[in-house]
Amino acid sequence: MPTSRTARTMTPPTVWPARGRHVGTAAEDVVRHTLQQRKESRAIDDFLEPPEDGTDDARIFEARWKAAGAVTVRARLIMAPATAGGQEWTLLAEAEEVWDPAWPSPAAMFWPDDPDVTWDRDAATGLRLRGINTLPDDDKAVRRLLKDAGHSPWNIHVVVHEAMTTDHRGRVPLAGRLPASLRHRVVEHRAAPHQLRVVNWALDDLGVQVPRGGAVVLPGSPAPSEYDAGRFSVRTVFLDGSEPTELIAAVTAFAELPRPLPDGAEEALTALREDWRLLTLEEELARERKLVAMYAEALEAMTKSRDLYREAAERANEALAAYRDAERAAPAPRPAVPHPVSPLRQLTRTLERFRGSAKTPRPAPGDDSAGPAADTDRTASEDRPVS
Repeated sequence: MPTSRTARTMTPPTVWPARGRHVGTAAEDVVRHTLQQRKESRAIDDFLEPPEDGTDDARIFEARWKAAGAVTVRARLIMAPATAGGQEWTLLAEAEEVWDPAWPSPAAMFWPDDPDVTWDRDAATGLRLRGINTLPDDDKAVRRLLKDAGHSPWNIHVVVHEAMTTDHRGRVPLAGRLPASLRHRVVEHRAAPHQLRVVNWALDDLGVQVPRGGAVVLPGSPAPSEYDAGRFSVRTVFLDGSEPTELIAAVTAFAELPRPLPDGAEEALTALREDWRLLTLEEELARERKLVAMYAEALEAMTKSRDLYREAAERANEALAAYRDAERAAPAPRPAVPHPVSPLRQLTRTLERFRGSAKTPRPAPGDDSAGPAADTDRTASEDRPVS
């Protein structure tokens, strides 16, 4: 059985998710018309088609109603742009309490119950949600189909093996016998009597097997952590028009297992909670009060921040003024007193000056730089009488 190692957000017990494909034309008109009919019959309280914001081509429809007469349910349908294969839709509904399978299907609020309106196609396999889907004759096609079904993250896929060729009593779809909230989330696959071997060969990669004349609920991907192949296998399904109670119990129990949100469901759930536009008058007032309180808190925080800044600036100015006052009041610095010189040191310095002035450089031998003055000095010395 395939498992995912990446931590994923679990589906809240108050949430009903589904995804499908509308393969006809004018899907948006069908939804608008159906919602208007549901409002007129008071099946829903109100609906809204929010204006386009210009970011993409998806269309959005919102509706709200009361389940069990008192529990408010909000639902949001997102329709992707049309392609050659039709328009894919994603529907998430959230209740104020844990979702009860007996509550009406949210899909029935947006889409008509007319079997001729082809809105109920499984996004992964293209098969019907409200009918019986016979497996193809080609073995490879069976394997491809069941592989896609086994990894389908949105809807619940059930494989039923016919032990013998059934008549009209055995051709009653399982969806019509399920609790109301599951009727548009289950894809029923029917295997002919001779296809048991090829079906189990195809299901071997998923770690499950379908008993002869029985049924199995495929794990999906990511599979619920509490999924057990034996628990969700039914040994015998009587296709004689009787109520398949064991199979209904297995499908209902599987739908109640804690399971991660499918890819794309977390974003849709966030949009349902945060971008909801269909508000009652009380909700409008509550939202405005919340906005006023938020703005008041922001203003108070800004005012407090301004006061703290002003107080810090005043303290800084006071500290600077006190520093300047202290600087002006401080006495002038005294001149530096020279270190007294000892008499011996003073006498030594005087003698050194006299010694330096008494020394005269003698002329070098043969140096005529003395000139005539030197000759005059020698003549005067020779003429001086000897005493």
